[in-house]
Amino acid sequence: MSQFAGGHGQGSGVTSTIVLVLFILLVMVLRAG
Repeated sequence: MSQFAGGHGQGSGVTSTIVLVLFILLVMVLRAG
């Protein structure tokens, strides 16, 4: 993750958002399953 964040000036914020979205999707999938 740090590698992606280092590629952009504000990569940390983008990475955090992506991780948050993926986490929510994972929870939804687990609940649906």
